[in-house]
Amino acid sequence: MKKLSVLLLFVFCHASAFAQQSPDKIYGPLFKNVEIHQVFPDQKTFADCVPIRKPSEIMAEYQRLVNEPGFDLKAFVARNFIRPPDPDDITTHIKRLWQVLRRDPSKPVEGSSLLPLPYSYIVPGGRFDEIYYWDSYFTMLGLRESDEVAMIENMVKNFASLIDRYGFIPNGNRTYYLSRSQPPFFSMMVELLAELKGNGVYEDYLSAMEKEYSYWMDVIDPTKHVVKMPDGSVLNRYYDQLDIPRQESYLQDVKTSEASKEDPKVLFRNVRSAAESGWDFSSRWFADGQNITTIETTDLVPIDLNCLIYHLETTLAKAFKIRSDAARDDLGLAKEFEDKAERRKRAINQYCWSPDANWYVDCTTQGELSHELTLAGVAPLFFRVAPSDRIEGIVNVLKAKFIQPGGVVTTLKETKQQWDAPNGWAPLQWLTIKGLQNYSQDALAKDIAERWISLNLKVYKQTGKLMEKYDVEDITKPAGGGEYPGQDGFGWTNGVLLELITLYGEPGK
Repeated sequence: MKKLSVLLLFVFCHASAFAQQSPDKIYGPLFKNVEIHQVFPDQKTFADCVPIRKPSEIMAEYQRLVNEPGFDLKAFVARNFIRPPDPDDITTHIKRLWQVLRRDPSKPVEGSSLLPLPYSYIVPGGRFDEIYYWDSYFTMLGLRESDEVAMIENMVKNFASLIDRYGFIPNGNRTYYLSRSQPPFFSMMVELLAELKGNGVYEDYLSAMEKEYSYWMDVIDPTKHVVKMPDGSVLNRYYDQLDIPRQESYLQDVKTSEASKEDPKVLFRNVRSAAESGWDFSSRWFADGQNITTIETTDLVPIDLNCLIYHLETTLAKAFKIRSDAARDDLGLAKEFEDKAERRKRAINQYCWSPDANWYVDCTTQGELSHELTLAGVAPLFFRVAPSDRIEGIVNVLKAKFIQPGGVVTTLKETKQQWDAPNGWAPLQWLTIKGLQNYSQDALAKDIAERWISLNLKVYKQTGKLMEKYDVEDITKPAGGGEYPGQDGFGWTNGVLLELITLYGEPGK
């Protein structure tokens, strides 16, 4: 009986091995024809193609048509097979990835942490299988170049629905993100959609932008995002509403607290607030400039956050002008927001400009300048907050300190945190490049773009992947640091890269 069982097992394994036949066996004469006539430049391509329907049906049609006059082999293959991504064709790869990263609307599931969304959306990829707030704006840049206007609109609608439900846009659509937001790019998304669909978009999302502004300005709930500066000016900070370990990084936070001299509740809130910034984590937030155990996020007024809220204020002013309902005094409200934006702009230039460093930096809630130079300092260029007489100095610092072989580096310190050197991130490349364009620094913008595009292409050709972040200093190494391994996918990398290739092309082509 034992011998019979062994014999049957051998027969089963032998049959199974041949059940998965190689393409030349499955497609026989079609395979030979395709390869001999070089339908694809690379002989491996057809071997890796995926049939759209059953191979037996494809072969039956092939045998029926192959000898007919005018038979088009290339068209036949295109009609019946999906070719693998071409590592030399990055734009095609990215456009296909939108379907991989797409998630459909979902219903509530008891016990699940996922917050349902009413419309389809794009996730970043890897471990990030939910929508993320600030990621999505940079993803939308690529969706625009892919003519995915409906998806952009769906995502904007999803964010508006989150504002309606919760009064703000959470970090991501998970229950454990309901204590914080992320960099407020919603007004940028509305602006992008309006460029595609017309100014009526501003009116459509005016209410949602008002509610988001109320959240950041502590109008309805005391979220403690508002900071009164020494002269009475109003600026903002990041401030998570909880002071417990992050649910998604519980053990890391407990260990950080055990290694810190800080009160655990204060430390946990500062760690969470850095997560609200999107820069989790960076020497930017550390009192000693090196160790997360000294994190002090809530004591700092971030330069980029305040530029974003400046944009929200100017966008609200524009939206009220477009609606211009006399009964609701929209023109009066527009003027009110224009004045708020102008006051914020003055405060940013007063409190966040370091004349010694020739760079924009964060400041403390008491108005003292941070000593940490980071790439967040380009935000005033991106949002046109910086006076033109400061640009020469900023450009000199950028050239001397931040530009690296693969693009621009996030900070000037190596701490093994992912938002520090030697890493570069797609959103910060875009802010830098677009910011330089805004001040007619076109040659430098092009140089940085080409460095970043070349690095992305190099890694893609080696790995077949687009990554969350890159080592821009040593382009032979993968990026590192942070609480988790490097992720691929990757929404905002795809979006920024596709936008940059559209603007500048691929180097060498």
